[in-house]
Amino acid sequence: MVAWEYALLVRRYQGQGRSFEVTFIWYGPDGSRRDVTPYGDTAIAHLNRVGREGWELVAAAEDVNNVQGSTEVHRYHLKRPITI
Repeated sequence: MVAWEYALLVRRYQGQGRSFEVTFIWYGPDGSRRDVTPYGDTAIAHLNRVGREGWELVAAAEDVNNVQGSTEVHRYHLKRPITI
């Protein structure tokens, strides 16, 4: 029987005018939260990194708020098999 564990990678872009910041946060299957921004500056770099660890992208979602400044939040839902 195959069982799965799940994780979440969140990319947050916050900008105002010419100033912006991009961060990546990893929410692990154990409930941990870790800033993984130093591991790459693009979502592709992060997805390739966790893909090498056995994680598979199963869904992605985006929220955009451009009312005051600009905020984008991208959520990448991942899973990988575990043995029980």
